[in-house]
Amino acid sequence: MKVLVTGVGGQLGHDLVNQVYTRGHEVTGSDIHKEYAGIQDGSPVTAAPYISLDITDEKAVKDTFLKLRPDAVIHCAAWTAVDAAEEEENREMVHRINAFGTKYIAGAARETGAKMLYLSTDYVFDGQGNRPWQPDDRCYAPLNVYGQSKLEGELAVSSILEKYFIVRIAWVFGLNGKNFIKTMINVGKTHDTVRVVNDQIGTPTYTLDLARLLADMIETEQYGYYHATNEGGYISWYDFCCEFYRQYGLKTKVIPVSTAEYGLSKAARPFNSRLDKSKLSEKGFEPLPPWKDAVSRYLKEADL
Repeated sequence: MKVLVTGVGGQLGHDLVNQVYTRGHEVTGSDIHKEYAGIQDGSPVTAAPYISLDITDEKAVKDTFLKLRPDAVIHCAAWTAVDAAEEEENREMVHRINAFGTKYIAGAARETGAKMLYLSTDYVFDGQGNRPWQPDDRCYAPLNVYGQSKLEGELAVSSILEKYFIVRIAWVFGLNGKNFIKTMINVGKTHDTVRVVNDQIGTPTYTLDLARLLADMIETEQYGYYHATNEGGYISWYDFCCEFYRQYGLKTKVIPVSTAEYGLSKAARPFNSRLDKSKLSEKGFEPLPPWKDAVSRYLKEADL
């Protein structure tokens, strides 16, 4: 199978190319940069074919698909800087990338007959209540520009294609790029105390584990909406920080605070990021391992 992975310079795209490559598929990675700009770790992603692609250029997207003729595209490329998305000068670009770029990818997939897997987010929901969100729940009133742009991407995919997967994830961490664990460990090394919110609830997602699931998924025709995070129950960011500090051996004191007390963020954050993942098992997919185990494996691999 020929597979195109967009956004290979990010956390998930990096692991996905590696996963798809090791399964014997013909995989090509793409990103906005002229050359692959991720970590040079000697893994397959550094040797796999790479194409520079601006997904906001409809003609370039179409030409790429006509040249490669992929059987499947896994669309990871996105604007993910949530706070920066709120700035007036960035809003147009956020929508060009997350909404229109996704629309162009979906259109090219339809024209060439490729199946598509689109990575979305818990931010498409309004973040209220405490009931876990179901994959087929209707999305109303995302809290911020990023969430709205990702929802528009979802709607583009579902309206253009029949052969699609839309997979919502949350609290992502991986080896290639920035994430909450890296940031907080660096802060913890230079501070005696840190403040972390304890009223935003969800579950982390390790890109290495997620890449395995998405590769499983793209090899099937079990199309539809899914939620995917690691198992292990719902926690707060405070709980998450306490656990990886413990595993890393940091003695920094973690102080729980409310979102209101923490302040700082330009973009509103969801209080309820609980994603129900039971559909994975119902459709025959293997769920991701527990998040504490994922943290342990990540800390052994990461250079922190």
